Amino acid sequence: MTIRVIFRALAPLVVMSGFMAGVLSHAQSTILDLPRQSQHAVLTQRIGITDVTISYHRPLAGSRKIWGGVVPYGQPWRAGANENTTIQFTDPVLVEGKPLDRGTYGLHMIPTADEWTVIFSKNSTSWGSFTYDPKEDALRVNVKPQPAEFHDALTYDFDQLKPDSAVVSLRWEKLAVPFNVSVKVNDMVEASLHNQLRGLAQYTWFGWDDAANYLVDNKMNLEEALKYTDKSIENEERFDNLATKSKVLAAMGHKDEAAAAQNKALEKASPLQIHMFARGLQGQNRQDEAFAIFRTNAKKYPDQWFVHSGLARVYCAQGDFSNAAKEMKVALASAPDAQKSYVEGLVKRLESKDDINK
Repeated sequence: MTIRVIFRALAPLVVMSGFMAGVLSHAQSTILDLPRQSQHAVLTQRIGITDVTISYHRPLAGSRKIWGGVVPYGQPWRAGANENTTIQFTDPVLVEGKPLDRGTYGLHMIPTADEWTVIFSKNSTSWGSFTYDPKEDALRVNVKPQPAEFHDALTYDFDQLKPDSAVVSLRWEKLAVPFNVSVKVNDMVEASLHNQLRGLAQYTWFGWDDAANYLVDNKMNLEEALKYTDKSIENEERFDNLATKSKVLAAMGHKDEAAAAQNKALEKASPLQIHMFARGLQGQNRQDEAFAIFRTNAKKYPDQWFVHSGLARVYCAQGDFSNAAKEMKVALASAPDAQKSYVEGLVKRLESKDDINK
């Protein structure tokens, strides 16, 4: 069938469509890309390493009666305008605590005065909800609408952001409809690491080291973290990955092995790395170990400004604020310009006998 014949066959429908659009609002072309009254928007939020993307069109409320009017109660609604509103998850998620696989879904809602049904349909390519079929539902959840500030344009937001969840909120007119999306972030990351470390990252020391640090910092699969540190060290033995190995072994309760790895790491470390390692120990409330390292660093590298900052912390811990302030002033004299303001603040705190180790 030729294009001309096809257009002749479709002409009555096109004319009728244009007529109806002209009656209801400004005509929208079925052929051309022209501005629409309800403009398109796309919103993406990352939860952990999972992307949640909503694609929708934004009708305006104006002076119309929206709920129970433009949007009838008790009927499926496209949760936007024009084509299906869609929501895409790059990983499996939980919606209101119920599991939903990764994928792109048509988002529909059935409103009532006091409770809404939010529907995730396997059909995401339809026009609106006119051909919605409940047999294609992947998930339904019930939520409570809430009063909200007036929004003329229909809007989606991600609220109450947490490391493993967010609340998706539809807002239009004076109503908000929220539903919770959560992700098993650690499970997703652990699975992702296996795949990522099969790519170019496997040939770097820092790819394995970053993976090991993530696992140990989140108290996950320490045996796997130890394997990752060993892989990192195989690629290139450095202060960084030896220090990570020490941290993993300590978390596993292997104190002697952890101490041996720590000593080996410090042998490879620069003076600044040694100082920052000690500061890290302070962050773990391992003050005595940190102070011992500050002292050793100051003996080996007395010309480095930051070793005097470390000594100041040792004196401060002993309650000797006078010597602590003196050492911090020595650090201030040769500190880089970018650090002077910070060190000046420490000097003032020590002069006021304020414990800078807290």
